[in-house]
Amino acid sequence: MKILFVGDVVGKIGLKSVETYLPEIKQKVKPQLTIVNGENANGGKGIKVEDYQRIQVAGADVVSGGNHIWDKREVLDFIDDPKKSILRPYNFSGNDVPGRGVIEKKVNQKKVYIINMQGTALMQPLDNPFLAFDKLLPTLDKDAVKFVDFHAETTSEKIATAKYLTGRVAAVVGTHTHVQTNDARVFDKKTAYLTDVGMTGSYDGILGVKDEPIITRFLTQRPTKFDVDEDGRMQIGFCVIDINDQTNYARSIKNYVINPDNQKFLN
Repeated sequence: MKILFVGDVVGKIGLKSVETYLPEIKQKVKPQLTIVNGENANGGKGIKVEDYQRIQVAGADVVSGGNHIWDKREVLDFIDDPKKSILRPYNFSGNDVPGRGVIEKKVNQKKVYIINMQGTALMQPLDNPFLAFDKLLPTLDKDAVKFVDFHAETTSEKIATAKYLTGRVAAVVGTHTHVQTNDARVFDKKTAYLTDVGMTGSYDGILGVKDEPIITRFLTQRPTKFDVDEDGRMQIGFCVIDINDQTNYARSIKNYVINPDNQKFLN
């Protein structure tokens, strides 16, 4: 079984990048399951139903979220729709939080759980993700593949989470920081790991937004309004995980980027 995971889609240019590249990537990879992180799809913060639909039509089976999932109030109109495969972080506190933190899919009669969890280091004080995993995992079918989109800020929390979950899930892949890391590996021949899969959007901005407000903020130490760099050149960050569906563990993980300076995957 192959799982294709695409990093944070940022703005209209991110949606265009998904629509441009994802069909060709899927044609080459031939994944059985495609997951796309879409929490930045609408103006860099949040997602609306039309953004979800564009990502789905481009080829996503599941759209995952993160700390910006609630930034567009319109998400509340569809996040509870059982026909929409959209995730928000599992570890939001309370019993009445809209949406789901885990989705079950069937791939060739095999159960696959896609889990969205958010870190707490330098981020919102959600429930402890380590304890949240301890609560969640025993409730899931043991004979199933488990994939984790871990939306977190710090590399240490991401690596620690993957090591804590080694042998309990098939993959832990990081999102949120928008820069793909070069540390793809499989822990103990069981759990695939990548600190960050990168982003999908402008190749020319700073983490997907225009340069000037970011630089101004660093120069002045004052708040500035961030705007998505919608006029930049397109890029897409993704990874492919090969999973043994007999053992439910990962065989391999490979990370890729496509941008104006790196077209190797397309050749």
